[in-house]
Amino acid sequence: MQNKIYLCIDLKTFFASVECVERGLDPFKVNLVVADNTRGNGALCLAISPKMKAQGIKNRCRIFDIPKNVDYMVAKPRMKKYMEYSANIYSIYLKYVSKDDIHVYSIDECFLDITPYLKLYGLSPIELAKKIINDVVETTGITATAGIGTNLYLCKIALDITAKHSKDNIGYLDEDTYKQTLWEHTPLTDFWHIGKGIANRLNRLGITCMKDLATYPTEPLYREFGVNAEYLIDHAWGVEPTTIADIKAYKSTSHSISNSQILFEDYSYEDALLILKEMVELKALDLVDQHLVTNNISLFIGYSKDKIKSTGGSMKLSVCTNSYEVLLKNFIYLYKKTTNITTGIRRIGISMNNVVDEIYEQYDLFTDYEKIKEERSLQKALIDIKSKYGKNAVLKGMNLQEKATARKRNTLVGGHNAE
Repeated sequence: MQNKIYLCIDLKTFFASVECVERGLDPFKVNLVVADNTRGNGALCLAISPKMKAQGIKNRCRIFDIPKNVDYMVAKPRMKKYMEYSANIYSIYLKYVSKDDIHVYSIDECFLDITPYLKLYGLSPIELAKKIINDVVETTGITATAGIGTNLYLCKIALDITAKHSKDNIGYLDEDTYKQTLWEHTPLTDFWHIGKGIANRLNRLGITCMKDLATYPTEPLYREFGVNAEYLIDHAWGVEPTTIADIKAYKSTSHSISNSQILFEDYSYEDALLILKEMVELKALDLVDQHLVTNNISLFIGYSKDKIKSTGGSMKLSVCTNSYEVLLKNFIYLYKKTTNITTGIRRIGISMNNVVDEIYEQYDLFTDYEKIKEERSLQKALIDIKSKYGKNAVLKGMNLQEKATARKRNTLVGGHNAE
């Protein structure tokens, strides 16, 4: 069996690079921040130019984190523009690799299985990587970096850690070079899937690098991390059995539809309830549009400056439905049962869990089914109108209230400015 070779390509500070290209600027020579500064100094910087990163400024900082002595220009996010660039770059990948051998990881990052193409093109992995990323920069002006590895994990680590120290922006790892060069690398948070929480738990066990993790007794690891210990141990050894074909063939046995908001000021108990109602309406329409129903819901409420612990919870419904009226009644019950009424609210999250095809829709003996049918007809009409004329074509009175957010959010992509 032929050994696999994978390529992971990342578009360098993608949003900032697009904004520089659009302005005819070199992202390596100008200070540019992609952020919505109308949201104040606390606005998140979605990206900063490579020149700013070279000055030690963190990519996902807040505007107030940027040193006062640094002059920079601000570009308002344009998500549709970034999606357009991303689609164009994906089409470049398709010149070299079949879509069946590409896994889109995010708007600016892709995994490619280049195994069958090396012989076809008569190129080494590094030569093919250079050919693709040179095509990207020549066609779009966007600089890309690449990691090459003998499995998906290693090519990602080659991208995240090794490529940063390479003049050609390309890193390569196999299991042997991984152990030789990165087994004692710190901090652990540089490694894929190890966040601060997991790193802290590993540190408490005396594990500070991948070599420590690889040689640590497995029983305590399984006690601490459960089944997740398996992938931690595999990754410590540079092992990853999952392939792109496995990812494409995967079908989840459990599905949910969720939404969350970060509010840009403290919301009172009543004002936050208004936002909850808007969110439930939008997700109920999504369920109807996708012909899905749910019998379980979850709510998350986060408070101002984390003064108190977040609240919320989950509850099983007595019916399996996509009715806005039924879902709203139960979300309001959960909200009133669990939410602190005196502390400002800054985050709201909702989830419809265990969603299944609407053929499994069920109601109890107390349901007015004719009323449900009328609501369903109205929901479908709203979906048709919004699909044709835009999400703000039909609004409710609650959407026009001062603290409502749905009208604004309907113009966003991924929570950010679209145009």
